[in-house]
Amino acid sequence: MISITNVTKAFNLGSVNEVRALNGVDLEVKDGDFITIIGSNGAGKSTFLNAIAGTFPLDSGRIVLEDQDVTKWPEYKRAALIGRVFQDPLLGTCAGATIEQNLAMAMKRGQRRTLGIGIRARDRAFFKEKLAVLGLGLEERLKTSTGLLSGGQRQALTMLMATLVRPRLLLLDEHTAALDPKTGSMILELTEELVRSQNLTALMVTHNMNQAITLGNRLIMFHRGRIVLDIAGEEKRNLKVDDLLRRFSELRGDEGVSDRMLLC
Repeated sequence: MISITNVTKAFNLGSVNEVRALNGVDLEVKDGDFITIIGSNGAGKSTFLNAIAGTFPLDSGRIVLEDQDVTKWPEYKRAALIGRVFQDPLLGTCAGATIEQNLAMAMKRGQRRTLGIGIRARDRAFFKEKLAVLGLGLEERLKTSTGLLSGGQRQALTMLMATLVRPRLLLLDEHTAALDPKTGSMILELTEELVRSQNLTALMVTHNMNQAITLGNRLIMFHRGRIVLDIAGEEKRNLKVDDLLRRFSELRGDEGVSDRMLLC
């Protein structure tokens, strides 16, 4: 479904601030995989998602999504195939637009934009049906400006927008990290439901090892721009936090990396 081959990316090349963020990353993702991604600060987790989304050109490597080589595609073109939810709840919605206007834009993913008639009654009925699933009462607030919503409400709306038209791939970049624990748990439950009900293929970066172990069918660990651990199936189901910490400690060597960095 997704084939990522020898992907490399460096920033500030030739300067004292040079960073090799991705260093020959290879990954094969099957249809329906829900992969959680962990690693220390600066390990390359978010850069990896940005590379898939087309946020920047690669230095080398190849990305194939459903038999289409998207390596040279710009970000806006890949957005027709990819849904994204960011850590910051404010990034996934347009604050100056109403809830129904945000959903209307999301419903146009992958389609040509025209100067046709505005939001139709049948669209509103569809939006209400989808919003009701969130259990936040937003189905009765279609004309409310999104900027007036709480962070949790906006993140729930972003999740809905990212999956309103079924994406070929869903990218989740620490999408609960900026939320309070109760709201974060609600968003995680919504994530599981949307991924399960639509049989989505998803990659989720998290700093929380319990989330990484509990969610999804596969777990990968990044370290210094590489994938150093790939666990699935029965091995993942039996995985404990202590097991991850033990495996991570093997990477320390002479780098002086602490276990605590894995939680950042």
